[in-house]
Amino acid sequence: MSIPELYEIFLKHPVITTDTRDCPADSIFFALRGANFNGNDFAVKALESGCAYAVVDDPQLKDDDRLIHVDNVLVAMQQLATYHRRQLETPIIQITGTNGKTTTKELTAAVLSQKFNILYTQGNLNNHIGVPKTLLRLRPEHQIAVIETGASHPGEIAQLSEIVDPDCGIITNVGRAHLEGFGSFEGVIHTKGELYDYLRSKPGAFVFLDGDNPYLVPMTSGLQTETYGKPDHGYGVEGEVVECAPYLKFRFRIASEEWHEVQTHLIGSYNVTNALAAITIGHHFGVSAADAAAAIANYQPTNNRSELMQTADNQLIVDAYNANPTSMKAALDNFALINHPHKMVILGEMRELGLASAAEHQKVAEQALSMGCEEVWFVGEEFQAYSEGAQWFPDVDAVKTAIEGGNRPTGRLILIKGSNGTKLYQLPAML
Repeated sequence: MSIPELYEIFLKHPVITTDTRDCPADSIFFALRGANFNGNDFAVKALESGCAYAVVDDPQLKDDDRLIHVDNVLVAMQQLATYHRRQLETPIIQITGTNGKTTTKELTAAVLSQKFNILYTQGNLNNHIGVPKTLLRLRPEHQIAVIETGASHPGEIAQLSEIVDPDCGIITNVGRAHLEGFGSFEGVIHTKGELYDYLRSKPGAFVFLDGDNPYLVPMTSGLQTETYGKPDHGYGVEGEVVECAPYLKFRFRIASEEWHEVQTHLIGSYNVTNALAAITIGHHFGVSAADAAAAIANYQPTNNRSELMQTADNQLIVDAYNANPTSMKAALDNFALINHPHKMVILGEMRELGLASAAEHQKVAEQALSMGCEEVWFVGEEFQAYSEGAQWFPDVDAVKTAIEGGNRPTGRLILIKGSNGTKLYQLPAML
């Protein structure tokens, strides 16, 4: 079946699913394949559970008017998403970057929602499956869409940009993450830059640019830019940190107009750049500075992304969703700015760094041990060689055993950060 023909069916059944545990009535089931599953095996079950149609790519499935045969289900879903996006012609902002892309997406959504009905990526559905699923939620009433895209290998942002077909975009930054997949830091830069490459080929497209980023600025040659960054550089939006105590307070202004001071619920001085990006995007689409300031002040972070938690005995800064050398350094730099008499860090190892892993863990360990914290705990094999002067644990279970055995800190401000796979998110309930 062709994509235009599939689209006619989608218009009558505009809800899609890829999970037989969630089959809304009259929806379309896309039988995706994975390393350990084949959605074709569940197509009939999806129909029995309420789906109107199932899109399949197994020629062995018996003929049924409700089975839509295509060459490749995933490709068909991606092409359908792009086709749908182009029929509606909704302005789309694509966001990528090593760090900060999810927070920037959330802040941008909060700012734009002050004036518009928007669609934006939920959670971290930012890959080759999540992106088309988000686009297929686009409806005529949506006035703007904000689509987050992630990558761990070269070519992924190029592919996702083709699916999204954005009108404008932003790369929050480039950092030393997924080096095992990208091969090098230069590979990270090249892959993130694939968004710029796509926009450069599209008439009228433009980018929102952190004017202070030495890697991104040279990459924007030939592109229209709207800039943000530190004061006194002539950027369209400028701003700076006022304090981190521990929540970020910053001030900003647009085009040399009056300053606006914003008290946020965000932990981390590095978040000022994410906030300025959201303000710049909002300004482009006509959101006032006052409304943007209110949106950011009211935003509450979730999902273990720099959350401040108060337990019975400690105050925790929980940033246990992900970690790489760039975000680790930023988190430790910010932690050093916070005044507290009894500080402690619990750091989990960073994943997917390939040959650079040992050197990068050594740098993080040295920074953590030089900060004057009362205690430093390292979790994971990669930290073991650099743990002199700290407490080292092979995994989170060993940490939990130690806490249960009486090694439980009290009266501390504790930074908890590590890759999601180290499962440090299990610790706050014990501290």
